[in-house]
Amino acid sequence: MPGHIMQNFVAYFRVSTARQGRSGLGLEAQRKMVTDYVASVGGTIIAELTEIESGKRATNRPELQKALAIARKRNKPAVLIVAKLDRLARSVSFISALLDSNVEFRAADFPEANRMMLQILAVIAEYEARQISDRTKQALAARRARGFQLGNVNNLKIGNVSTPAVNRAKAVEQAERLRPVIDDIKRQGADTLQSIADQLNRRGFTNSGGGTFYPTTVQRVMERLNPVQAMPSASYAR
Repeated sequence: MPGHIMQNFVAYFRVSTARQGRSGLGLEAQRKMVTDYVASVGGTIIAELTEIESGKRATNRPELQKALAIARKRNKPAVLIVAKLDRLARSVSFISALLDSNVEFRAADFPEANRMMLQILAVIAEYEARQISDRTKQALAARRARGFQLGNVNNLKIGNVSTPAVNRAKAVEQAERLRPVIDDIKRQGADTLQSIADQLNRRGFTNSGGGTFYPTTVQRVMERLNPVQAMPSASYAR
C-alpha cells in the first residue's frame, strides 16, 4: 500500500524455568501467537528475547531491559510485543518497567490494552501477590500449630531421618505453599486437574522437581493437602 509504514516489533517471551527454556516448552506457543499477530498487521519482528526465570526471581528481568532498549534505539521506536497479557500482567515488576520505559506495548491476545489498563493491572497484581503471600503464611502457621515439621528440610540431620522421609517432608511443605494458590485458582472456576495444572504453569509455579505441572502432579499435591481423602472427587478426576 502506497505510503504505508511497516511497524517494527520487539518480541519478548518468558518461560519459568531453565528446563522449560532448554526444551522450548511453552515457548513455541508464545512465538506462534506473536508471529501470527505481527503478520496480521503487516509488521515485522526485528528482535526476539526470551527470559528464563523462576517465580522466586521474578523481579530480575535482564532480557526485558534489553528488549526495551532495542525498542527505544531506532529512529522510529519499535513496539514491544508479548504473547499473553494475563501471564505477565500478574508481575508488578514487569508492568512497572514497561510503564517507566514509555515504550509502546502490545499483547497478541489483547491488542486493545492501553497504558491506563496496565496501570490498573499493576495495582491488581500487587494486591493479588500480597493476598497470596498472606494466605500462604496463614496456611503454614495453621500446619505448624497442628504439629507438622516445617522450615528448610534440607537442614534436617540425615543421620536421624531417612531420605524418603526428607523427600516427603519437602513435598508436604511445597504442597502447603501451593494450598492458597490452588484455592485461588479453584475460586476462579478451575474444576479439573488439567485446568488447575494449566493455571499453575501460567502463574510460573513448578512442581517439586522443578518441572511443569500435569494432572497427576496436581493430584499428588491435593492428596498431600487432604491425606484422608486419598481419591479426588469426580469433578477433579481428569
